[in-house]
Amino acid sequence: MIKKMKLKKSDPVIVVRGKRAERGKIGKILRILPEKNRVIVEKVRMVKEYVRPNPQKNIQGGIVEREGSLPMASVKYYCKECEQGVRVGYKLAGKDKHRVCKKCETVLD
Repeated sequence: MIKKMKLKKSDPVIVVRGKRAERGKIGKILRILPEKNRVIVEKVRMVKEYVRPNPQKNIQGGIVEREGSLPMASVKYYCKECEQGVRVGYKLAGKDKHRVCKKCETVLD
């Protein structure tokens, strides 16, 4: 079952769970994988990928570092006002629906 995601692409997030080296890192969401309930965060969980050379696509080949995916439950939205990870809620303003920080009530977008 695919849950409704309150985070969006390019949102700043902080890693709250996982390996000790990854915890506390802040980055932007590069991709969301809703079918797996995972996110890919910029410069977090770097993995090495072994790429074969392909002259037709102009790929040199070798060892390439790229971002791995994290579970959605391991990241929280990073609020710049609160300077910490917060939960995201919704507020209705007339006919508009806005995402808000649950801690300081600031509008996120």
